[in-house]
Amino acid sequence: IMPDETIHQPHDKLFKQSFGDPENAAGFLRHHLPASVAEAIIWERLVLQPGSFVDSHFRQHESDLLFSASIGGGDGLVYLLFEHQVNEDPLIALRLLRYMVRIWESHHKDRPEKPLPVIVPVVLAQNETEWRISDRFSSLLDLPIGLETDLAPFVPDFRFQLVQLAGIPYDALRGTPAGILVLRVMKAERSGQLLSDPVWEESLLQQIPGPVFEMLLRYLLDADVDSEGFHRRLNEISQTELKDSAMTLAQQIRQEGRKEGELEGKLEGRLEGLREAVLDSLAIRFACVPDGMTEAVRKIDSESRLRALHQASLRAESLDAFADNL
Repeated sequence: IMPDETIHQPHDKLFKQSFGDPENAAGFLRHHLPASVAEAIIWERLVLQPGSFVDSHFRQHESDLLFSASIGGGDGLVYLLFEHQVNEDPLIALRLLRYMVRIWESHHKDRPEKPLPVIVPVVLAQNETEWRISDRFSSLLDLPIGLETDLAPFVPDFRFQLVQLAGIPYDALRGTPAGILVLRVMKAERSGQLLSDPVWEESLLQQIPGPVFEMLLRYLLDADVDSEGFHRRLNEISQTELKDSAMTLAQQIRQEGRKEGELEGKLEGRLEGLREAVLDSLAIRFACVPDGMTEAVRKIDSESRLRALHQASLRAESLDAFADNL
C-alpha cells in the first residue's frame, strides 16, 4: 500500500484503510464479479499485495489495491486489481492495461518459472452521476468499418468490472457491515447526503469495529458537515454505549483538529517571518528586489530552506548570486 502521505484525498484514505482489509474487500468483490468466477475464487486465501501501480501524477485522484487469491481449486492464481476513481476517465481502460502489464512484469521478475496470472480489474466509481463509457478496452481503438472481425486476432482486448455507486441504491450495497457503511458514506459524500438515514443506520453502526467507526467519524468531520446536524445525529443514536463512544470520539477529533490548526498557524507565522526577513535583507543590500524573485521567495514553505536563503541573502555578492540559491 502507498504510504499515507502520498494519499491526498480523504476518500482515498477511506477506501484504502477499509478495503485494504481482505475481509471487507472479499465481501464487496464477490458480489461484483461473474457468479462462476466468484464461486471459483477461494476468498479465504485473499491476500493484499504490497505496492501501488498507479502513475504518480494520478495519485491525487485515485488509489489502487492489488489482491492475490487461489482460483479453480488448485494452484491457479488470480490477481484482483481494485481501483478507486472519483473522476470519470474515458481512457481508464488504457491506464488499467498499463497497470496490468506492470503487475505481470513484477510477477515474472519474482517468479520467472511461473505462468502469468489472470488479472481481474474492478473499478469503483464514486461519482455522483454514472459514467457513460464502455467497459471494453477495444472500444478505444479506431477499427476500420468492415474489418473489425479480421483485425480482432491482432487487437488486445479485455473488459473491466465497473461498479458505479451512483447507480446502486443504498440498500442494495453488499459486503461486510463495515464495507457496506463505508460504501454508503462514499456514495453520500458525492451527493451531499452525509447526514442522511442510510449513513446513520444504527444496526450497521453497532456492528462495525471501533477503529472503522473512528475512521468514519473523522471522514465526516473532514467533510465539514453541518455541525448542528452532525450533533443531532449523534444524539439520535439510541444505544447508550454507542452514543457515548461517538460523542467522546467526536470531541477528541475536534480537539485534535484545533491543536493541529494552532500548530499550522504557528508554523505559517514562522514561515512568513522568515520570508519577510529574506526579502528585507535583499531590499536593504540591493535596494530593489525583482518581482519574480519576491514571488519565488513567498512560495517557499520549507522552514529549513528559508533559513538557508536568509543566510544567502546576507552573504550573496549580487542578486544573481542569490538567485543561484533559489
